[in-house]
Amino acid sequence: MPQLTALDAQFLQFETATNIANIGGLAVVEGDLNRAELQALLERRLPYVPALRRRLAPVPLGLDHPYWAQQDDLDLDYHVREIGLPPPGDERQLAEQVSRLHARPLDRSRPLWEIYLIHGLSGGRMGLYTKIHHAAVDGVGGADVMAMLLDVGPDATPLPEEAPERDAPPPGPAGMLARGLVRLAANPAHAVRFVAQAVPDLDQIPVLSQLPGAGVVSGVARRLGGRGRAPGLPTLPAPRTPFSGPVSRHRRFAFVSLPLEEIKEVRKAFGVTVNDVVMAVCAGALRAWLDAHGGVPSRPLVAGVPFSLRDAGVAGPGNQVTLMTAPLAVQIDDPVARLYHVRHAMHRIKDRFSVAPARWLREFSESMPAALMGLASRSAFGLIGQAAPPINVIVSNVPGPQIPLYVCGARLLHFYPVSVISDVSGGVNITAFSYDGSLDIGVVTDREMVPDAWELAGYLNDALAELREAESALPQ
Repeated sequence: MPQLTALDAQFLQFETATNIANIGGLAVVEGDLNRAELQALLERRLPYVPALRRRLAPVPLGLDHPYWAQQDDLDLDYHVREIGLPPPGDERQLAEQVSRLHARPLDRSRPLWEIYLIHGLSGGRMGLYTKIHHAAVDGVGGADVMAMLLDVGPDATPLPEEAPERDAPPPGPAGMLARGLVRLAANPAHAVRFVAQAVPDLDQIPVLSQLPGAGVVSGVARRLGGRGRAPGLPTLPAPRTPFSGPVSRHRRFAFVSLPLEEIKEVRKAFGVTVNDVVMAVCAGALRAWLDAHGGVPSRPLVAGVPFSLRDAGVAGPGNQVTLMTAPLAVQIDDPVARLYHVRHAMHRIKDRFSVAPARWLREFSESMPAALMGLASRSAFGLIGQAAPPINVIVSNVPGPQIPLYVCGARLLHFYPVSVISDVSGGVNITAFSYDGSLDIGVVTDREMVPDAWELAGYLNDALAELREAESALPQ
């Protein structure tokens, strides 16, 4: 009898006509997939992928978070669609189609996912765009879903021998209301616990971390709570940029692939991590874009960096993700100095996360009464987005498999993430996924703020080239 967690429900509740919580990916495959074959593959494997066979079961009066109800008679003609690109079928046309599809909300009366086969791509390739609601999966869960649908060779992987588990049905309306009343009675205790737990980690929470004395209060609370000293975090007031503030309902999408081997060579030359290089490449690209569109701010941008709580051993159903903030030193002209600034900042954040994983996002969601969450979330997003957005950009780097994968016998050439932008997080999201020797990067922007996402994607290439040039100048 699975029920959405408070954080899962939060991804539903903050949605408006402009804030859409779809996450997904664009796969570019070799050959031309057949829709009937893909539907047959899904028919066989969907019983083993719970996230794709569940639909929402709302609680009467919105008194509690919705439940998931298993749906066995999936309409694959609805969920699996196909479209074609007009000639010449280039990458920009493909990205334009994905931009439109990604901005459309999912139908909440059905399981929250769709797949589009996009024919007509040049070079004997095709696109396979998948989107799923963030309420159903987080980044790690989405990767698990894709893994179940892909094969490690041209031949189909045998299905598990054990029968797939079935969800227990959700309670009836009376049972939902009873459970909702119990949760409502427990909300004050959740709120008190959130406040008690938030004070030691006040310097991790966007907006609250900017309050005067937040770092001092956090340090004192940690010592009084017996948690000892923890690595301090930088104070990060987010500068205003052309992509700060409320987003529109329109998206732009672009993608680029960088050689993973070159990323690793830069990593080795400067003694940093692959993630440091990726973050520095993003900082360099954003600096170049800002320089061409009104000027570079005098202080770092604030990047929201998603972290999986599963990596910190935090168990539980639903979304297990939190958001840390990190400075992107776009104000530094020298690419090597920028890289070392990123390394220092990311090491401090990772050290702090290893001592005390930031659970504030999940705990904050649990502290809010379900009946008020929708109004509170949308109001807060609107207010913060208009007044003082705490984040300029979302940057994420997800490690992936370094072997070729296949779908219905067709080889997967690239997989570009397609993620979320919002009023609070800003009008740019850069998400990287490493796959089979390539770093595949998806760039999502707001059309009004950053009309040409391809320009920003091109600057990612330039930023890596800058670091490669600096690497070649090192003494041998």
